[in-house]
Amino acid sequence: MKASGDFHYRIGSRIGGWRPGAHAGLARGAGDDFVVHASLFERPDPRRVDLRASLRDPRGDWLVRVARQRSQVAVAAAVDVSASMNFGTPARKLDLAADFVAALGRASFAAGDPLSLCAFDRCCHDDLRTPPTRQPGLAELFASRLRSTPCRSSGHDGLIDALMPLAGRQALVFLVSDFHGYGSDLDAALDLLVRARVTPIVVWSPDEIEPPDQDGLLRLRDLESGRLRDLWLRPRLRSRWRAAVAERRRTLQARFLARGIRPFFLTAPFDGDALTRHFLEGE
Repeated sequence: MKASGDFHYRIGSRIGGWRPGAHAGLARGAGDDFVVHASLFERPDPRRVDLRASLRDPRGDWLVRVARQRSQVAVAAAVDVSASMNFGTPARKLDLAADFVAALGRASFAAGDPLSLCAFDRCCHDDLRTPPTRQPGLAELFASRLRSTPCRSSGHDGLIDALMPLAGRQALVFLVSDFHGYGSDLDAALDLLVRARVTPIVVWSPDEIEPPDQDGLLRLRDLESGRLRDLWLRPRLRSRWRAAVAERRRTLQARFLARGIRPFFLTAPFDGDALTRHFLEGE
């Protein structure tokens, strides 16, 4: 069965915004999530009069049903465009990230949520920043610009600047990166997002997860530092390669789970159904 290119996200907690949307909210208004009865004098809305409750009221008041309305949530994605995202054939990791961004644009449009997008490496790229919008075409445009980005700079110092507009806000934030070479800058970024629902999208190429099948000399280049290294590929080294990948995955999971964050590991091709299940399982 072919993997779907679309996904749907869900928020595990209630949203405190006043603007109507698709998610469970805290604000009282039009909706079916009943909260309490109130007198018609306090809430003069005859359309919501509850006749049965009014007849049972010992004071004889006319009672109306008060409900919580469904609300929208701000959605944002910060995409790593550092040199390591240039890895992968025939598609780079950044191309896979672009597929995700395009799908996120369609998902946020379906939910009626505003979506903002930005990109970073050693700085935050103002030319790759999209203000909050409900137009899915802008996400497609952003994705196409990502696919033409060369990914030459190393470092992730721009992550803090990229996330600063979301500091202390209630939002759904996607961090899209391979998460190679991060230090305390990642912890500082997560500290900014204490009120947000954060979903790290860990983008790994199949070429870095699984070693080549043939034995022989293999020359590797570190895309961040530019250093070359020669390896003699053999069965024992393949086992160590796979063990290192598994250990790296466990380390990343532990780092995020310590903050109550569940990462999603994304590899080619982009599978929207798997990402939808990730959100449903996190409820």
